[in-house]
Amino acid sequence: MCNPAVLFAYFPYHSFTLPRWIMRPARPLAVVALTVSVLAVAVAFQDTSPGPKGPAALEPAAVTTTAPRYWKGNLHTHTLWSDGDDFPEMVVDWYKRNGYQFLALTDHNVIAEGDRWVDAASTATRKSAVVKYTKRFGEKWIETRTVKDKTQVRLKPFAEFRSLFEEPGKFLLIPSEEITHAYAKRPVHINGINLRDPIKPLDGSDAVETVRVNLRQVNEQRAKTSRVMIAFLNHPNFQWGVRAEEMLLADELRFFEVFNGHPGVRNYGDPDHASCERIWDITLALRLGRHNLPIVYGLATDDSHGYHEYGVGKVNPGRGWVMVRAPFLTAETAVKGLEAGDFYASTGVVLDEVARDGNRLKIAIRGEPGVTYKTEFVATMKGTDLTGTPKTFKDKDGKETPVTGAYSADIGKVVATSTDLAASYTLTGKELYVRAKVTSTKPPANPYAKGDVEVAWTQPVVP
Repeated sequence: MCNPAVLFAYFPYHSFTLPRWIMRPARPLAVVALTVSVLAVAVAFQDTSPGPKGPAALEPAAVTTTAPRYWKGNLHTHTLWSDGDDFPEMVVDWYKRNGYQFLALTDHNVIAEGDRWVDAASTATRKSAVVKYTKRFGEKWIETRTVKDKTQVRLKPFAEFRSLFEEPGKFLLIPSEEITHAYAKRPVHINGINLRDPIKPLDGSDAVETVRVNLRQVNEQRAKTSRVMIAFLNHPNFQWGVRAEEMLLADELRFFEVFNGHPGVRNYGDPDHASCERIWDITLALRLGRHNLPIVYGLATDDSHGYHEYGVGKVNPGRGWVMVRAPFLTAETAVKGLEAGDFYASTGVVLDEVARDGNRLKIAIRGEPGVTYKTEFVATMKGTDLTGTPKTFKDKDGKETPVTGAYSADIGKVVATSTDLAASYTLTGKELYVRAKVTSTKPPANPYAKGDVEVAWTQPVVP
């Protein structure tokens, strides 16, 4: 007797209906023969193409559901589409070869699309870039033309070169943009990640509104397109562009760069200006303790522009990145991991685990031989004085300008320290937030500043 279940499995999408008697116990042989004949006719009707039949098409591989893992990515990168000094393919190639799993190209006020050409020999650096580009990708890939006796090279748009590099589960490119603007000559730069369309910067009535209105543009595009995307504030200390007091009042702000690899962004502040970490703690303390606003997460990025000369003082790749925890690698899972705060920022330190277990914050450091590590748990406690004293600074023209104010040393206070590879802190409920900073004794391969060592920052958690 032919098994009806086998018949259904073999013909799952046929339009005919099998008679009820096929589903009953054994019938006379003649009935079975009739049934098989009907099915044979159906098969013959389905397969009418002449000639020998090839192998059946392979089904797409299912996405394996595994435990989430960390994916390494950079969210701030420039190419010749704006003020970087190399072709986008060369930049992407560098990141892929150096162990990154995802990359956002964030050229100023543009997503790489449309028709654009650059001079092939405008500077010595450009000449060198064209030679390297041709050697790496071949003469057939490079497109040139001559305009007024000058050779130009076509910049390939994102849609043309992404397929050269992307591999499922291995490497991903995320279309993005640095929305580049200013208020009263103070830089206000916002990175939009996983954008569909480029965004033109808008003016605000002050620095806070300039941040907010451009963050809103990303949120509006997300709502319009139903595409997950985020925006973050870049380098607040670049030309002292954005103060802590302005960050804490921007309701839409969820992310900012606590570390940026560009040597001109002044991550560490100076005697007159707060460091980016200090700005982070002031912002967190006042948002959570006074304004009832959400956490701001801290990112590390490269802001890379220069790919031909390397060293301290150069604007190079490979200095800061994020490690985002997700079950698989897509733009959507990367963005959702960032939104959930399920990531850490690093300049070299690798963490195998950052986990919240009840009231316990646990960190597992991947140690290296000969390197020691110190984990500092940083918090602001409830009841801390959050009153700030305004400060001003004379700029190069002698004009008094406001800067991040002076606040209590109990804001962003180290509440526990560990030198173990497995470090933990138990929240007491008295904290506004707790975050951790892991500092190693190992210098980076290409440091942001002389004397730097590798560091990692975890995201703040609340009791």
